[in-house]
Amino acid sequence: MSKFPVVIESDYTKGTTRTTAARATNIMKKPSQKTQPAILYTIVPKDLAGHLFNVTVTVAAPDPEGQVFALPAWIPGSYMIREFARNIVRIRAESGANEVALAKLDKHTWRAARTAGPLTVHYEVYAWDLSVRAAHLDQTHGFFNGTSVFLRVAGQEAQPHQVDIQRPADPAAKSWRVATAMKELGAKRYGFGTYVAPDYDELIDHPVEMGDFELASFKAHGVAHDIVITGRVPNIDMPRLCADLKAICEAQIAFFDPQGKRAPMERYVFMTMAVGDGYGGLEHRASTALICARADLPSLATPKSAEPGEGYLRFLGLCSHEYFHTWNVKRIKPAVFAPYDLQVENYTPLLWLFEGFTSYYDDLMLVRAGIIGEATYLKLLSKTVGGVLRGSGRTKQSVAESSFDAWSKYYRQDENSPNAIISYYTKGSLIGLAFDLTIRAKTGGARSLDDVMRTLWERFGRDFYSGAGRGVTEAEVEAIFDEVGGTRLRSQFERWVRGTEDLPLAKLYAPFGVKLVDERKAGKPSLDAGIGRDPLGAKLTQVHEGGAAHRAGLSAHDVVIAIDGLRAIGNPPNVDTLLARYRVGDKVTVHAFRRDELMQFEVTLQGDRMPAVTLSQAVAGKKSSALKRPSSI
Repeated sequence: MSKFPVVIESDYTKGTTRTTAARATNIMKKPSQKTQPAILYTIVPKDLAGHLFNVTVTVAAPDPEGQVFALPAWIPGSYMIREFARNIVRIRAESGANEVALAKLDKHTWRAARTAGPLTVHYEVYAWDLSVRAAHLDQTHGFFNGTSVFLRVAGQEAQPHQVDIQRPADPAAKSWRVATAMKELGAKRYGFGTYVAPDYDELIDHPVEMGDFELASFKAHGVAHDIVITGRVPNIDMPRLCADLKAICEAQIAFFDPQGKRAPMERYVFMTMAVGDGYGGLEHRASTALICARADLPSLATPKSAEPGEGYLRFLGLCSHEYFHTWNVKRIKPAVFAPYDLQVENYTPLLWLFEGFTSYYDDLMLVRAGIIGEATYLKLLSKTVGGVLRGSGRTKQSVAESSFDAWSKYYRQDENSPNAIISYYTKGSLIGLAFDLTIRAKTGGARSLDDVMRTLWERFGRDFYSGAGRGVTEAEVEAIFDEVGGTRLRSQFERWVRGTEDLPLAKLYAPFGVKLVDERKAGKPSLDAGIGRDPLGAKLTQVHEGGAAHRAGLSAHDVVIAIDGLRAIGNPPNVDTLLARYRVGDKVTVHAFRRDELMQFEVTLQGDRMPAVTLSQAVAGKKSSALKRPSSI
């Protein structure tokens, strides 16, 4: 998934919940007794204004005991139960001219009655989720992930799966095209028609975009890459986008295979939905689905500069992140993801490696690709360090725990999250940096984290989809670090990964000519709370533990309307302006609404505790060796 929204026994292993879940899982995992014909799907954008896809699945040889069908409850890369089956509006089954009864076993599973002949299930899917995770359909475009629309045929997941993607009858779609990395069968490239996947796992790993999109292509080390842009983006600079993405992709291909420079896929597709305001991405084995603000995409009207502007840089970082996942999580996987169980949570304490390390390399690859320089990179890294140090949750939850609890905590954040959790993305990326600097220092620059990643790739990723691959365990990860680093790193794993210790980045960076300084504005008075907009005043979006607002009794969602009798406004907030007339330690009276009740608080102002981290070259003009490849390459 995109960079920056205690191991316990799962509830599914206890009591009656275990009995029910295990029964459903056993039914759905019943193996096929013999090779069956391909599973056939059709998907038709039936009602663009009503946002409905018509889908059918035909099984030539259904289970004689009653064929079971299930829709996934979550999508790989986004660790939250999303209940995609709730979007199935109607469903029925037939065999020939005969209706076949469907019994619902649980919220996303059905069993068809016994039938001797081919079985077809018809169903409608409501598609109005404009995100990278589900499905969306209107008069402008259609998009779907297979996890949202394709019922799984239990016991026949390993059979070939064919999909007939049909053109909508609506005149609004007369010029639509299709973009997907799925292999064409009867369809032509970018056309409606039939596509094929060797099994269900691959079927749902190829999202589909249809519409009147912008299209451009380039080759990276001989592999075709397509860029698909949906949404109105006037004057987009596609040549620059192609050139920059080509540099990023070639840098990553060469990173994992420095000798052969072979990509792990035959073709790759960047699918981007451009909107007024949005950001996110989801990785797949040969494509990525992205959403971004149209202002972040390059314009022909923008003067060419040495480096991308802030918005375009954010988009390139997102592309770099999702592309790196082609290796790290799509092929190098945690053992519990091989294979996925898409009906329940799949717990792993390793997301700090798969998302965190990907977040470490996404911006680093922009440097290695020549897109940005070291100064810009260090500025981006400074923001990450400051963000990690901001919340007290980092002292309560380790990244291993954060990874394991992603399903219930990271993906279900609330106003108290900065005080309770740590992001395995952001701190995970800094752990990647810390291990990189540690290995470089211990080996005199002969080895680095690069070697760890390539070792993981060679042993667990390169052959994953050939049938010879398997997922990696926590113990194997740690053993590879020790092997590559040439020394025991258990202490670092205990303190950085399984513990909550702040990373000693200033000390680790010192030998590499980079200086880290945290110049917090301790003399600036602050409530130490997040401030948002509200029609009545300044809304507290978060109240940081131990800060002035917290100590005075203010809470998240309180709407501050006055400070010492002067109106507080939130559009934009003027709280900092009001507080600027005071000193740290002064007392102010704050009036605020909590729900519809007016409350009064006496606040003792504290110094601003917001981290102000800067990373810079210790000697001006000297280039840091920390960004270079190790000398062994």
